[in-house]
Amino acid sequence: MIFPENFVWGAATASYQIEGAVKEDGRGQSIWDTFSHAPGNVADGDTGDVACDHYHRYRDDVALMRELGLAAYRFSVAWPRIQPDGRGPANPRGLAFYDRLVDELLEAGISPYLTLYHWDLPQALEDRGGWADRDTAHRFAEYAAVVHDRLGDRVQNWATLNEPWVAAFLGYGNGVHAPGRKDPASAMRSAHHLLLGHGLAAARLREAGAASIMLVVNSSPVLTPAQVNDHEAVPDEADAAAVDRVHALLTRQFLDPALHGRYPEEVLAAAGRNGGTGHILDGDLEAINAPIDLIGINYYNPCVVEAGPGLPADAAWPGSEDIRFAPADAPVTAMGWPIVPDGLSRLLVRLSKDYPDVGLMVTENGAAFDDVVEDGRVHDADRVSFLRGHLREVGRAIEAGADLRGYLVWSLLDNFEWAEGYRRRFGIVHVDYATQVRVLKDSALWYRDVIAANRL
Repeated sequence: MIFPENFVWGAATASYQIEGAVKEDGRGQSIWDTFSHAPGNVADGDTGDVACDHYHRYRDDVALMRELGLAAYRFSVAWPRIQPDGRGPANPRGLAFYDRLVDELLEAGISPYLTLYHWDLPQALEDRGGWADRDTAHRFAEYAAVVHDRLGDRVQNWATLNEPWVAAFLGYGNGVHAPGRKDPASAMRSAHHLLLGHGLAAARLREAGAASIMLVVNSSPVLTPAQVNDHEAVPDEADAAAVDRVHALLTRQFLDPALHGRYPEEVLAAAGRNGGTGHILDGDLEAINAPIDLIGINYYNPCVVEAGPGLPADAAWPGSEDIRFAPADAPVTAMGWPIVPDGLSRLLVRLSKDYPDVGLMVTENGAAFDDVVEDGRVHDADRVSFLRGHLREVGRAIEAGADLRGYLVWSLLDNFEWAEGYRRRFGIVHVDYATQVRVLKDSALWYRDVIAANRL
């Protein structure tokens, strides 16, 4: 499997998951600071207060990236470092950290891929309503302009949002993520305001001269249980309708407005049953439809559903009445997520056909396993197998015509895994959280060789 000559190889992280230093250099409080410190929200009472201490160790981490031969590093900026209250003048010390990080990356020959929002909303904005409040979208656009004004001379690749479905429906729908609210109407409003923030920010970035703008979504092929292992399986009418509706709620809810300027009917119907559509104002969809260059795809596993007559909507899925979320007949990771590599090729080929005017990039793909350090090494054969299988499907998707520009493994480092705390390890680099010692896992060494050869 040989990859295109200009294929971009890299890795990804997120600010709250690795930076630590939550009270240094004028950083304000984020919703994840608040959420993780509330008892019962995060496994083992873990918080991101220290995490991987990347704020102080970024030079060493960039040196690891260089050793692995990464061409790209996707990181996120912590909004509370830049605007501690989510508005107003920039905090110069917060911007200075990302100045240093970007310069270090460029000196190492690594292209920075900057994500503006990876879920750490300033708590001050949440106190005013968070993403359920329309004003947050306008504050986000202002923040985007502030960051670009400082870093736009060196950063070419910009992503507005990371996984708005998660931010809206796990944060405001079932409450398992920050800010921990459980209200389907707020979740539907938040999804729209996140999209509005994306569109307003994309326009500001474009005006300022950003070379490439991306929206990153968590997308999955939606399959029936039979389709997981049988491409030729044909669902009955009820199951097919369930598949189409969940695909609309998961993927089309975000990509149709961003790229086509309209919501799917299934999403409007779901909003109508959960607070109404009064929050969608004239001109919003035009703003959301601001031109972008890439769709970022975060893929971990397929979404498996079937008809479930009489079932209520899942709390994370407003609009999913009469649908059952089913298990997949497949091996699983330490997260319990099914391992279905060809789900990635199915997804990439479909998205390339549905949205042909933009390129694609795999911005996250990886797996958690129960890694153990033995004699200074981490022999994570399961992760190597996972990555090999998924990269094979990346190659097959390209052969099938998908306009795929690159692949970023999740994650560079073991880190704070949101509500799972530190008990789940996704990194290709092992982190001892007590000593902050980094160890390249076998998967990192394998990935280095793939990058160097540009082939499997």
